[in-house]
Amino acid sequence: MHVHPRTRPAAVAAVLCAALALGATACGPTSDDAKPTKPAKPAEPAGPFGDLTGSQIVDKAFAATRSAKSLTVDVDLKTAVDPTKAYLSLDSQGRCAGTLTMGVDRTTELIKADDKNVYLRFDEAFLREQVKDESKEVQDATVKELRGRWMKTPASDPDSKDILALCDRDGLLSGFEQGASGIVKGKETTIDGQSALALTEPGEGGETSTVYVATKGTPYVLRIVTKGGDEPGTLAFSQYGKPVAAKVPAAKDVVVVED
Repeated sequence: MHVHPRTRPAAVAAVLCAALALGATACGPTSDDAKPTKPAKPAEPAGPFGDLTGSQIVDKAFAATRSAKSLTVDVDLKTAVDPTKAYLSLDSQGRCAGTLTMGVDRTTELIKADDKNVYLRFDEAFLREQVKDESKEVQDATVKELRGRWMKTPASDPDSKDILALCDRDGLLSGFEQGASGIVKGKETTIDGQSALALTEPGEGGETSTVYVATKGTPYVLRIVTKGGDEPGTLAFSQYGKPVAAKVPAAKDVVVVED
């Protein structure tokens, strides 16, 4: 957007003087000591990011977010089959801890303290879902053995791939490509007590995604809201730079399940 500089009174007087040059009365001082009128300075670009485009601001925000040493993401996806919620803290060293809830219940707790192992703890609803085709005796035995305990599996196990995708910071942010066009600057607002600027990108089929970027300090992404499409929902980002509480559970609370 081009911002026109505000006209100063002295500049107006100079223009009038030129227009009346054929008149009897001279305009302004006529001595050799008269100082020329200084041109007006252009106004500063409006908004917290000056004259950056929406695309440039979003690129700047995602670059800052990807470079953060740690962060917490709160996911709430309204999928048609299974609504999904997750609350995870992750860092650049691969540590990760949090919860994942599928549907109304079926909650899984996750701890990944290093690159070697992942620890998962399932609630009763999730455990019964996994053995729903077994007899009641088998279901009850499974719940009795695993309820409240952590299952230890190698991080390289293919069965761990899907849930560990939640610990992939770059993967979570991969939906926005650098240099995306059509991103529109919105209004300044407040997200969890932090000043933010809304930037919206239209998608296909009526889907839109709005990114809220912090306007003070580091321009981190604070929230992404997607409306329409197959997976509407919200990703909220917080706790930038805070340590991730990913500690290996006590041995007495861990069970290794054999295939």
